[in-house]
Amino acid sequence: MRQKRRPGLHTNAGHAWASKTVGFDSGPLFRQTHEQMDFRLYTRCPIKAPVEAVTSIRPDTEIDPGEVGADADELNAAWHAITRLYASGMHPAISLCVRRRGKTLFDRAIGHVSGTLPDDPADAPLVPVSFDTPFCLASASKPITAMLIHKLVERELLGLDDRVADHLPDFGQHGKETITIRHLLTHRAGLAITPKSTMDLELLAQPDKILELLYAETPAWTPGRHMGYHALTSGFLFAALIQSVTGKTIDQVLDEEIRQPMATRWLRYGAAREDHGLVARNAFTGAPVPPPFSLLVERALGLDVPGAVRLMNDPRFLSTAVPSANIVATAEETVRFFEVLRNGGYAGRTQIFKRETIREAVANQSGMEPDATLLLPFRYGMGFMLGGEYASLFGLRARHAFGHIGLTNTLCWADPDRDLSVALLTSGKPVLYPEFVSFAEAVFRIAGACPRDSASASDSNLSPN
Repeated sequence: MRQKRRPGLHTNAGHAWASKTVGFDSGPLFRQTHEQMDFRLYTRCPIKAPVEAVTSIRPDTEIDPGEVGADADELNAAWHAITRLYASGMHPAISLCVRRRGKTLFDRAIGHVSGTLPDDPADAPLVPVSFDTPFCLASASKPITAMLIHKLVERELLGLDDRVADHLPDFGQHGKETITIRHLLTHRAGLAITPKSTMDLELLAQPDKILELLYAETPAWTPGRHMGYHALTSGFLFAALIQSVTGKTIDQVLDEEIRQPMATRWLRYGAAREDHGLVARNAFTGAPVPPPFSLLVERALGLDVPGAVRLMNDPRFLSTAVPSANIVATAEETVRFFEVLRNGGYAGRTQIFKRETIREAVANQSGMEPDATLLLPFRYGMGFMLGGEYASLFGLRARHAFGHIGLTNTLCWADPDRDLSVALLTSGKPVLYPEFVSFAEAVFRIAGACPRDSASASDSNLSPN
């Protein structure tokens, strides 16, 4: 049965800004400042078409918000913020999928897969984005990889407090002997600094050599003592742990445990070579990242942000598994994954994870503790960033929300108290830019449009934190 589509939220028709060619325009003073700064400080993508012409909406899916108790005005304001964000030139493409109580509020995309990146030739062919366009999730891959570990814990092939060296004996040297799987999942292993050599594109297809580099590392602190975001190192170790107890690659386990039960086209590490051209290309935009922030990024990633963007676009990166950073999926598939977690492990009638497994994965492990890598306070589960009672990554009053951010403005989460799952995927990778307020506004308005349901909060909540 087709779901009723709601009026007023599918296009920009009826709004004062709807008929204008896309362009960021907030008055004479801003226009003058914007024009002066554009070529001096900020790298932007050219906007070559009206917003309506580059918006793709999945047919017959988006329902009237009132059917699920959501606020249509707030959702309209959220989409307005997304169009402003796109008009700023910071993102070649943006894809958004939102579900509440299992029904779709948004499933749409705006922009181009390629042809409008800052370094694209002026006459490059324009490839429009679609609601089915896959994006690289970057660090928002971490919850998916983490759930593979939790699945093997559920099957008693691994234990959260197993020492990594019990499964990978060569790991147990240079102060890493006591590091546990829990330490890796909660960013407490002391392996927050990514060796630059591990990001050599020629090495990515040689996981044994990457493991040798990690085995030779010394923790930056006593394992378990501090918390510091592990951007890339843990993922390679998770892949090795999975292979050590299953005899299968991490790609095979992902396919068997998640992709096949969910029946996804994408949601995989990288993409088949013949599909590389379908994946949204990434662009470094915004202002150059100054010290000391640039140094923090390089320590965490093993390269700077422009270098990370070039790596993400490289066919070699898309041709192998980088477990912490290169899941490729559509926004709709990503939301379906978080819906599985929000629904206690079920995809339809198929149970992928036990409810207890999910509850343990998203339980608070840190409090609002300063992160030694990111220099900001975060709450972590085991493979997840967590929301907070006040302002958080996932909006206001989102204490039980769980998800992850991906370089730099990709955000995916579920909030059981709101019966809400969201994937906001972007192909621009700015760090410093004034229009970030539009990104934040979209997130907060989406959350604000969906009231916390007392029945949901008491019955469906997965997290005891």
